[in-house]
Amino acid sequence: MLEIGMKVSDIKLFDQNGISKSLQDFEGKKIVLFFYPKDNTPGCTKEACSFRDEIKVIEEENAVVIGVSADSIKSHKNFSEKFNLPFTLLSDEKKEFLQAFGVWKEKSMYGKKYMGIERTTFIIDENGIIKHIFSKVKVDNHSEEVIKLLRELS
Repeated sequence: MLEIGMKVSDIKLFDQNGISKSLQDFEGKKIVLFFYPKDNTPGCTKEACSFRDEIKVIEEENAVVIGVSADSIKSHKNFSEKFNLPFTLLSDEKKEFLQAFGVWKEKSMYGKKYMGIERTTFIIDENGIIKHIFSKVKVDNHSEEVIKLLRELS
């Protein structure tokens, strides 16, 4: 499990346009790295759209937003286009990145256990160091929490 103060590992994944990306591609910028369970679901759509709506403010803090889920490139492309998301969505169908960040966990719904993504946001500084981890994120007001923290780091 990654912790505050650790340097993030760099794994290459494909974005919604089928382009290979790694976190090193964003060096020199803060990264808002949010892991979410599934494209086009109510909570995930609300979270992504709140980052979309606040993107200018986030960019003013020298930060980029990157979303990650286990959905396919095609699913990400559809999700991104449908909601006009102006940031990178990375596809981790093999769940390597999800496991490296410790967000692929056993979950429970209606008494049944299954593996899934725990909604988590990492704030990473310009040098690739984890500065904050929002665990078990509640979607309401999350983008405001992120912006507040980005301002504190400036």
